[in-house]
Amino acid sequence: MPLHPPGVDVLRAGLVGLGMMGRNHLRLLGQLEGVEFIGVHDPALTGQVQINGHPVHPDLDSLIAERPDYCVVAAPTIFHLELGLRLAEAGIHALIEKPVAPTPDAGLELVEAFDSAGLIGGVGHIERFNPALRAMRQKLSEGILGNIYQISTRRQGPFPARITDVGVVKDLATHDIDLTMWVAQSRYASVSARTAKRSGRPHEDMVVAVGTLENGIVVNHTVNWMSPFKERTTIVIGDRGALVADTLTGDLTFFENGQVNSTWDQVSAFRGVSEGDVTRFALQKVEPLLTEHTVFRDAIVTGSCDGIVTLREGLAAVEIAEQMLA
Repeated sequence: MPLHPPGVDVLRAGLVGLGMMGRNHLRLLGQLEGVEFIGVHDPALTGQVQINGHPVHPDLDSLIAERPDYCVVAAPTIFHLELGLRLAEAGIHALIEKPVAPTPDAGLELVEAFDSAGLIGGVGHIERFNPALRAMRQKLSEGILGNIYQISTRRQGPFPARITDVGVVKDLATHDIDLTMWVAQSRYASVSARTAKRSGRPHEDMVVAVGTLENGIVVNHTVNWMSPFKERTTIVIGDRGALVADTLTGDLTFFENGQVNSTWDQVSAFRGVSEGDVTRFALQKVEPLLTEHTVFRDAIVTGSCDGIVTLREGLAAVEIAEQMLA
């Protein structure tokens, strides 16, 4: 089937799921250039016919009957496989919120379904579209740090009451798993972790993980729902200094190794680093979710997956998350 009907300039888009992320998708789909938003389906909206001026569909069949070009799936993770397969069977492209599926087997089933149907499938790993991390990826490709030694991430904050079906590893750590592989352009060779349940809920709410990428970079992740403050930090250390990305503010800072020579014999004999110049880059700060939507829209129009987080990449994140839990 063609990726888009010839001569048609506007894509028709639907939304499945209207939780916290679903409402953010709702806001953007209603104003995205080149997209006609045809409505939403969520079982919790039973009896409603409109929301924010947009149609509410009583079931998925009703939404599919409107022949959308693509749908955003923002339902709980446990429903991703069922919903994704229904959309693939109907010939509809899909942007599925992360994690792509609750298990690697379910993720692989989605990959195969969309591949066999010749459809574009993406995963909502929104951090890839954060201006700080996009700039970090660019700076690393330009060689600003030279050889990269280590990537560290910290992602912590209070428990979000909206999450009930997965723990902190699949809800939050999958962000760090994906962004680490993307920034480093390398998959994990090994990973191990320690988890804890401190809040009385059935799923883990804390994890500390360490690993090694296939290119030799060592990584570590600290993720929890038990901190009274919110933090989203990625640190990359190389032989020329360090890059620090704050994805809450969208800032990227370069800490350069110092170039000052020492005449003190004992100090100069120690082969370490010293503090040098500090540069905070001026970045164009576009809302990451808007960038994600724009890139996915363009992928459908062009038929190219360049720039999106593919279903197979989303599957890779779930596989590493499973290894952490194991």
